[in-house]
Amino acid sequence: MATTKAAPMTAEERKVIFASSLGTVFEWYDFYLYGSLAAIIAKQFFSGLDAGSAFIFALLAFAAGFIVRPFGALVFGRLGDLIGRKYTFLVTILIMGGATFIVGILPTYATIGVAAPVILIILRMLQGLALGGEYGGAATYVAEHAPHGRRGAYTAWIQTTATLGLFLSLLVILFTRELTGPNFEVWGWRVPFLLSILLLAVSVYIRLSMNESPAFKKMKEENKLSKAPLTESFGQWKNLKIVILALFGLVAGQAVVWYTGQFYALFYLTQVLKVDAKTANLLIAASLVVGTPFFIVFGALSDRIGRKVIIMAGLLLAIITYIPNTPVSIFNALTHFANPALELAMKNSPATVTVDEAECTFQFNPTGTAKFTSSCDIAKQVMASNSASYSTIPAAAGSVAVVKIGDKVIEGYTSKGLSADEAKAKSAAFNKDVREALNAAGYPAKANPAEVNLVAVFALLVVLVIYVTMVYGPIAAMLVEMFPTRIRYTSMSLPYHIGNGWFGGLLPTISFALVAQNGNIYYGLWYPIAIAAMTFVIGMLFVRETKDVDIYAND
Repeated sequence: MATTKAAPMTAEERKVIFASSLGTVFEWYDFYLYGSLAAIIAKQFFSGLDAGSAFIFALLAFAAGFIVRPFGALVFGRLGDLIGRKYTFLVTILIMGGATFIVGILPTYATIGVAAPVILIILRMLQGLALGGEYGGAATYVAEHAPHGRRGAYTAWIQTTATLGLFLSLLVILFTRELTGPNFEVWGWRVPFLLSILLLAVSVYIRLSMNESPAFKKMKEENKLSKAPLTESFGQWKNLKIVILALFGLVAGQAVVWYTGQFYALFYLTQVLKVDAKTANLLIAASLVVGTPFFIVFGALSDRIGRKVIIMAGLLLAIITYIPNTPVSIFNALTHFANPALELAMKNSPATVTVDEAECTFQFNPTGTAKFTSSCDIAKQVMASNSASYSTIPAAAGSVAVVKIGDKVIEGYTSKGLSADEAKAKSAAFNKDVREALNAAGYPAKANPAEVNLVAVFALLVVLVIYVTMVYGPIAAMLVEMFPTRIRYTSMSLPYHIGNGWFGGLLPTISFALVAQNGNIYYGLWYPIAIAAMTFVIGMLFVRETKDVDIYAND
């Protein structure tokens, strides 16, 4: 079908885009607050655990919101195809806003004990369910209002909302941190959550003024609505195969590029390179300001040259420049410009951990309950927490782990059979010895602010955001165009939220666990590289271009 000549955007179309986008920005703001404050929340709600386990537990609670998103997609996608787009995502914003406000008033671990983290994770799951119904509704609603030949440009505004929500959450956190000063970690962190009640009121007011989408109204008037959208979407092979292709040939790769460019980049700066949190957040926020308009650029460009070519190009660029230890490696460059002392120390004073590999376990503790007791696990955990890359040398069975940093040799210990006090004393002494050896070898405990090349780090972060805009800008229009109106909300929501909820949302936890296990600060990048490469191959071979599809004729 030939692309029709673009007509000027009508007042009604502008209202649809504004209302959908603004409400979705607020929902992403609510959702991202937790990710941005994960380290503080770990102290407030998981204070009964050791610091390393508490941080991983906090990441799990963040991930819990992502894990349930596909279930939200099923529940609210079905409702959206049965009763309409408008009322369904009015419900989702009420759930999201309410859950976020409750986090702001939730008592901490010190007050109510283990009930605090349990309630917190339940609230995170409610947020995930709501978000699972939100995106499909907003994208479908806007696309079904858009004229043919403009869907990429119109839906690209929805694509900006995730980044704008992150940006807004970072700004509110930075502003609140400045106002509350040393009290921010005590009670000031609650303010951004409490403010969400105001955003909720505005969003509900806006969404109540919206009309149902013309495509849905047309289907309803013609009595062509699906009576069983779940069965139609996933029980019929002709539709299920498109769902599978959408997941593995588009969304999974888009998700890992998105989360690498925004969340992993922030975690990498603060947790690995030890850049001051305020500086890192400001750099991320600035890169989002510069990069966000490119969502619209690539969305509009996809109306001209196609969605697939832009998404696949973004994936390929990301794969090539994520690979560590190459001339174009972005994360090697971030280390060079953000913490040159760490880069120099790793080069001049390589570290090793000599261990009996049979006593080593995977350094991932999602429940926060397991205690590392073997000398191998303890040594690797301490090295990883100090951002010290190391290589592992096999030792004889039964050997106690030995850490070597430059010329300094430190014998590890096992906490098996030790009393709590003895284990605590051994841990303190071992940590002290390792840190002193790292200091002597030039490994910095924190990045030196005077040595951080802000311009270079900012430029690299902008490049990462540009990749995000390439893979994410056109994808809403493409997903809408892949499915018929009668099951569109359900069909597009599930692959989107499995991809972004599971493949993307779990990326920080998986990547940092891989780093801790392998000993190389860059090793976590192989997860997004592998997923993006899989999607690139499947997408290139099996996913067809959709920009000229008539979504009304596909009913």
